Amino acid sequence: MFQGASSLSLDAKGRLSVPTRHRDVLAATASSQLTITKHPHGCLMVFPRPEWEKFRERLAQLPMSAQWWKRIFLGNAMDVDMDGTGRVLISPELRAAAGLTKEAVLLGMGNHFELWDKATYDEQEAQAMQGEMPDAFKDFSF
Repeated sequence: MFQGASSLSLDAKGRLSVPTRHRDVLAATASSQLTITKHPHGCLMVFPRPEWEKFRERLAQLPMSAQWWKRIFLGNAMDVDMDGTGRVLISPELRAAAGLTKEAVLLGMGNHFELWDKATYDEQEAQAMQGEMPDAFKDFSF
């Protein structure tokens, strides 16, 4: 179960270092293999390979009316391996899709991560905090 936020910097080649606290889990559960694809909210989803395979199976079962979303998720998916120092290369196409330049935020989202451009994430979070809570939280106890 991945959770928490990490501020990261992409290097000149488009690589980022996976936070140390996640490396051992990813090495043990996914052999350091990840799959990265687009998210409809403008970030990237980063899956440990076994979780990606489950997600991919669910996508394959979608009806033809969801064909474009299948293309977005599957057609943009890139398999990557963490190197010996815990870095992964984000392809130029995926960096462009998420507007990633230098500063990024990696969010643990349970079975996967979201990778955001820091400025975009800060802006989206501020907008969400100013809006009303969704109905799903109306009876939620904090």
